Amino acid sequence: MIKHKRIRSDSNISMVETPTAGDRVVDVIVILLCGLVAFCSVIPMWHVLMSSISDGKSLLAHNGLVLLPVGGVTLDGFRYIFKNDGIVTGYLNSIIYTVSATAFGFILSAMTGYALSRPTKLKPIITGMIMFTMLFGGGMVPTYMVIRAIGWVGTRWSLIIPGCTNAMFMVMMMNAFNSIPKEMYEAARIDGADQFRTMFQIMLPQAMNIGSVIILNSVVGQWNAWLPASIYVPNDKKLWPLQLWIKQITADNENFLNTSNPDYSRYLIKFAVIIAATLPIIILFPFFQDKLEKGVIAGGVKG
Repeated sequence: MIKHKRIRSDSNISMVETPTAGDRVVDVIVILLCGLVAFCSVIPMWHVLMSSISDGKSLLAHNGLVLLPVGGVTLDGFRYIFKNDGIVTGYLNSIIYTVSATAFGFILSAMTGYALSRPTKLKPIITGMIMFTMLFGGGMVPTYMVIRAIGWVGTRWSLIIPGCTNAMFMVMMMNAFNSIPKEMYEAARIDGADQFRTMFQIMLPQAMNIGSVIILNSVVGQWNAWLPASIYVPNDKKLWPLQLWIKQITADNENFLNTSNPDYSRYLIKFAVIIAATLPIIILFPFFQDKLEKGVIAGGVKG
């Protein structure tokens, strides 16, 4: 929190910090705003979680926010989705796509950002070309034609390589490298380090405050991606990520009420699949949060 302090000192008394009335007002406002944002973020997810473990028939007749399980606690919705072998396949595929695309994309972003941070003759031209791609894209059909021309349609490569990074991540890494004192680069070069060693061992660890943000955004984006799979591997279910399996399972259960003896537990599936897809990201986020606070430049400049 932002605090403006009155500092009082003399030769016999240690430093004393006293918050002003304005400081306390600001603190209260910040706490209230943070609490409101947290409430708006947590309540929808809590509603979905409580709905996923409620009784299907009772939940169908319930109106409004669900703060506690309706009609008793049941895990029928989760039993239905995990009976489908596609969920396990989807989890494995999503892990493969997320890890591969994030790792490969971060390496590309870091290498490009490092190259753009160096004072080369072509830096303005290449930077302009990359910035141009942030404003204009080729479109879905031309992109599909390129992927098909190189033989990636129907393969895992079509879900890993094309969307693994973007111009924004490259520019962010460029700015991260630019924020590092030039003396660090010069000291590494004087010690005889080549460009790759300078980048990976000296510069990149100090740029990981921005790098962690890129990794987090890549993980979330890749984990939630379903459109590329629906375009490039629509008929090969062995390659479907989790999100596409969830879309299929949800669609298959939309008309369960049209049967003569409906199974009301199927109403829980749409809530259970949201929890199944979101829970891994929620579990991993605290680890990323810790990384976001690290990587700040901590000296090391030679005297």
